[in-house]
Amino acid sequence: MFRVGIIVASDKGAIGERVDASGEVIREIMVENGYQVVDKVIVPDEMELLAKQMEEWTDRNEIDLILTTGGTGFAKRDVTPEATKSIIEKEVPGFSEVMRSESMKITPKAMLSRGISGIRNYTLIINMPGSPKAVQESLGFILPALDHGLKILVGEASECAR
Repeated sequence: MFRVGIIVASDKGAIGERVDASGEVIREIMVENGYQVVDKVIVPDEMELLAKQMEEWTDRNEIDLILTTGGTGFAKRDVTPEATKSIIEKEVPGFSEVMRSESMKITPKAMLSRGISGIRNYTLIINMPGSPKAVQESLGFILPALDHGLKILVGEASECAR
């Protein structure tokens, strides 16, 4: 069972002015699909705080997958991709590309997402949009490949060939 950490990037959520819906959608979907949600935090849209949380989880090697929600748009305080990029060792563009391209079939606004995906140590980090609907759709697009990718990352599988 892969261990998941959820980071909600939200200034208002961090101070209790907004109820977190997207993080809860992630939790529900991941548990339904056999993942163990270890922790969920709400962090203000501050690059240093987001990066610090990701580093803490990846460096302790207690989380196999970090799913972020929020902070991927065009607003000045949307810095989740930059925080992620500052700490990853390898980019994994496929997850983000699939989420954007499949979402484009639903709404042209999908092209506004700047989310990225990457690896630090033995943890995969995937940025997702901030709306519950977009999170639900995005997870639906990537779940078919996620388990196998994580198995390769942690050394439980060695190749993708059939």
